[in-house]
Amino acid sequence: MSFLSFTSEFFSEYGELLTQGVIDTMVMTAASTLLAYVLGLPAGVLLITSAKTGIRPNAAVHAVLSGIVNLVRSVPFIILLVALIPLTRLLVGTSLGVPGAVVPLVITAAPFVARVVEQSLAEVDGSLIEAAQSFGASSLQIIFKVLLTESLPSLIRGAALTFVTLFGFSAMAGTVGAGGLGDIAIRYGYQRYQYDVMTVAVILCIILVQVVQSVGDASAKAIDHHTK
Repeated sequence: MSFLSFTSEFFSEYGELLTQGVIDTMVMTAASTLLAYVLGLPAGVLLITSAKTGIRPNAAVHAVLSGIVNLVRSVPFIILLVALIPLTRLLVGTSLGVPGAVVPLVITAAPFVARVVEQSLAEVDGSLIEAAQSFGASSLQIIFKVLLTESLPSLIRGAALTFVTLFGFSAMAGTVGAGGLGDIAIRYGYQRYQYDVMTVAVILCIILVQVVQSVGDASAKAIDHHTK
């Protein structure tokens, strides 16, 4: 059998399956990244502003929030995935498929996002903050017009990193029926020994990750040049 005929036969049999796997993986990862930022971005801002050197120091708030972030981040995702099954069923009605994967992905990613945001904001030149304070800027104005604006390229790179990280976690979620390319690779490669399907699924994962990372890097560079 020639390569072309094999390829044609392969995609006629598995093309729809792989296409759905790509869609499920992208939806799962994109939704989880977005929701993780809804929770993690404010947490990251609060971490940096409540720190000892922040614009609104608060040792108690910083200690509690930092402790929660560290606690959740210390739990391996595969364990968190199983432990959260009851909560996932309560929130979305199922622990399977894309909806069932989003809940644990968001919970594991939000603390990661908080640290990424904290690190990005910490890179902002302190003299800019001092200048804003000298002009009488409020805390909210400093957060939105100085911290978030100046750190935007770094925040975009962090978002791309979060997306790629969750992409990998989504493959783990495939072990408990979340669907996506990870589920396909496990079911067909590990359980059925169909290594051709597994190989194509892995290649698609690599391509998608490279595309997302490249778009993130290009966007960050474009914004960085624009702000300068």
